[in-house]
Amino acid sequence: MAGNAGDYDSSEIRVLEGLEPVRLRPGMYIGSTGYDGLHHLIKEIADNSIDEAIAGYANKIEITILKDGGVRVDDNGRGIPVDIHPKTKKSTLETVLTVLHAGGKFGDGGYKVSSGLHGVGSSVVNALSTHMIAEVYRDGKTHHIEFDTGKPTTELQITKGSPRESGTSITFYPDPTIFKETTTFDYNWVSNYARHQAYLTKGILIVVNDERTNAHESFYFEGGIKSYVKRLNNGKEVLSDDIFYVEKQIGDAEVEIALQYNDTFAEIMKPFANNVLTPDGGMHVVGFRTGLNRTINDYARKNGLLKEKEENLTADDIKEGLTAVILVKLPDPQFEGQTKNKLGNPEVRGYVDKVMTEYFGYYLEENPAIAKKIVSKATLAARARKAARAARDNVIRKGAFEGLNLPSKLADCSSRNREDCELFIVEGNSAAGSAKEGRNPQIQAILPLRGKVLNTERARLDKMLANQELVSLIKGLGVGIGDQFNIEGLRYDKIIFMTDADVDGLHIATLLMTFFFRYMPKVIEDGHVYLAKPPLFGLIKGTGNTRKIDYLYDEVALENKLTEKIEERKQNGTKIDETQERFKQAGYTAQQRFKGLGEMDAKQLWETTMDPENRILVKVHIEDAEKADAVFTKLMGDQVDLRKNFIQAGAASVNLDDLDF
Repeated sequence: MAGNAGDYDSSEIRVLEGLEPVRLRPGMYIGSTGYDGLHHLIKEIADNSIDEAIAGYANKIEITILKDGGVRVDDNGRGIPVDIHPKTKKSTLETVLTVLHAGGKFGDGGYKVSSGLHGVGSSVVNALSTHMIAEVYRDGKTHHIEFDTGKPTTELQITKGSPRESGTSITFYPDPTIFKETTTFDYNWVSNYARHQAYLTKGILIVVNDERTNAHESFYFEGGIKSYVKRLNNGKEVLSDDIFYVEKQIGDAEVEIALQYNDTFAEIMKPFANNVLTPDGGMHVVGFRTGLNRTINDYARKNGLLKEKEENLTADDIKEGLTAVILVKLPDPQFEGQTKNKLGNPEVRGYVDKVMTEYFGYYLEENPAIAKKIVSKATLAARARKAARAARDNVIRKGAFEGLNLPSKLADCSSRNREDCELFIVEGNSAAGSAKEGRNPQIQAILPLRGKVLNTERARLDKMLANQELVSLIKGLGVGIGDQFNIEGLRYDKIIFMTDADVDGLHIATLLMTFFFRYMPKVIEDGHVYLAKPPLFGLIKGTGNTRKIDYLYDEVALENKLTEKIEERKQNGTKIDETQERFKQAGYTAQQRFKGLGEMDAKQLWETTMDPENRILVKVHIEDAEKADAVFTKLMGDQVDLRKNFIQAGAASVNLDDLDF
């Protein structure tokens, strides 16, 4: 029965005022209220200081994580204006910190170039903080005001004297009722953010402090994005030590590009617009690729490096081994969404294309030895691409959910609902046999691996597709490979590496991670890759039908368990014979050490490593792609000294369970 329209009136309409919308729907403004959203607060405040530096008014920014859980961001810029705003009739400082879309990023009177899109940053941080303190230093005076959850708790207080000639200091404390997952800031995140911003803004000093640990770092790069490219290629064999660099003003925009080729098969592309990373690319990346591809092909034709009947080098050929940083600065960036993952300004495509075509063309003409190496590398990539085409056509599975062309050794699951399905990649036929017998066949599939898979860090696609173990894996996953990769085809929600808990097992897991990181990073990024954690020990109590096993996953857990049981027996009056083995003192009849998965029977493997109710899975995630790239280069590359030094430096303290990339 329809309701009475008279029951629905103006009293049913809620009007949100001030910063209420931010507290009600924080995810709309900062993306999430988890780890990423928490650290986005720092970015929103610090980006305002970066804008001062880009505009030429600041040369030092300091970010401090405080002992009491807050963060303070200081700069030596002009200082936020403090005079009375004509519209709000309040100080401009209070207006900027309490009114959405109030700031110097609208109209012609503020910043010519800024990283802020909607001008909501400072006020959003204020709304999501239990407490905020703002101080502005201007005209020899200190202007001080405080807020709680976005509402002012003091008047603007003005005192004579200031710690510096000009600048702004913002201190905030995230609200735990909003950020329920965590309010603890990660120093590594802050350090990485500061380093990147220092690379992107030549001549700026960014200091990071952590009062909790007394950690301290300073970042200053006179070379700007040239220094960034050098760092990204650290540990790789470059085609030339020289780095191509150009910085040009076109109309009201500025284009800055640095690039260098190395001898690997992967591309590292870092595109920025107004110092904001745009991981999904956009028009600046389209313009860059168009200009780069045209210039290299034109040079190759002109200098006889491509024969008349040879087809042009493709974008995939040319990007092999490329490391590039693209930075465009423009007054009105059109980002897609508040998270700014993609740049949409159509005019930027032409700007970047023009700069690349003209100035990279000059660079190739003036450096023929480097140009020849670049073309030669791309030509080899083209040959490998053609060789891989036929093999890839055989690998990419058609009709994934109908089970067509699946690898013969895959024991698939019966469910066709991807969200329920799991693929266990298992080391060795013995362990795979136990896994097949013990699994839940409706939702768990088993793919055995024979020995160690190919190290894909140093292999092109054509060589990789000649490896039967990897071909079976690609077929089973259903996502394709190379330019035909499509995450929508993934057949399993969880892909679980199940290897022995020894050096060989960890090596196999690392080889698998290398494959996914280099050829299927989207599978990791979307949270589908896991490491199974099998137990190392079994403590056995009783025999026959009364037999019970306590499974322990490392030596520390074993010792803690034994100590706990021994103390418990002592308290119960049991006399302990110190000459007995510790497991017997603890009341167990035997201790078993599992040297490998193959030593477990189907029941044990299910109970410890496969049963969703009891197992321990470690999700693999890419926390810092640059760090991950560097680690894989060192661990899996062909420079032995780098790998040796890396292992020696970390051997004493490394815990493989804690390795986050």
